[in-house]
Amino acid sequence: GGHNILLVGPPGAGKSMLAKRLPSILPDMSRGEALETTEIHSVMGLTSRENPLIAQRPFRSPHHTLSASAMAGGAQLQPGEISLAHNGVLFLDELPEYHRDVLEVLRQPLEDSCVSISRSSGNVTYPADFMLVCAMNPCKCGWYGHPSQRCRCSESSVRKYHAKLSGPLLDRIDIVVEVPALEFQELRITRPAEPSSEIRARVNAARKLQRERLRSDGIDCNARMEQKQLRRDCELSDDCVELMKMAFDRMGLTARSYDRILRVARTIADLDGAERIASNHLAEAIQYRTYNFHNTDDNR
Repeated sequence: GGHNILLVGPPGAGKSMLAKRLPSILPDMSRGEALETTEIHSVMGLTSRENPLIAQRPFRSPHHTLSASAMAGGAQLQPGEISLAHNGVLFLDELPEYHRDVLEVLRQPLEDSCVSISRSSGNVTYPADFMLVCAMNPCKCGWYGHPSQRCRCSESSVRKYHAKLSGPLLDRIDIVVEVPALEFQELRITRPAEPSSEIRARVNAARKLQRERLRSDGIDCNARMEQKQLRRDCELSDDCVELMKMAFDRMGLTARSYDRILRVARTIADLDGAERIASNHLAEAIQYRTYNFHNTDDNR
């Protein structure tokens, strides 16, 4: 569905590994997406004679020390990381370690799917339709809430750590997943996991449904749905309305959060092959927004 994801868990839980495996299950690129991606990368000299066409979705993982201009673009009007991740994944590991101004430049591209650069030498707009995937520890030492490791952080320290992420940025995250520490017994489990090829086939089938449903609107995935599509394709039953009302009241959701829950629920229904959003689809989507960020203010 193209949804933005935040993985939260202690060191060694596998957050980075999960993120780096994501390209193996993403939907295939269309010819148009490949040409568009290649054009952006060619500006930076990232294509070659051997591989003139970029046919795999980009996976960009910039270090947390990069500058805001390197993220957004700017030097000689060249594209930044958010444009190089167009049609692919932008992975930010150790999210709170990024400078605040670097994170804030993500906000508008996440809404508009493009970034405009203005310099004395001119103006340029690059596409920036990417899937944002982030990972972070639950606190500075990494062990907050761990069942066996002792956290060394005070409550005020945890709040300060979480406060590095602004409310408006977190509001643009569709799915928050807690990645728990693995116990020894779990590491020894030998049953075969579902192959990436099978997962990718299901993802491709769901994306095909979305393309067909949204073709007349000029978009191809649920994450890009606006009010018109939400009203048409995310109609809720009475049971779902009650469930959403309960979540809205208890969780203090914003209008943006409400819309993002609907988009995720629509994707879960698509993966299930369901024509309408059912209460179990909606409940799962709501669950992905229940992580408790200590004292994160929407107005910050």
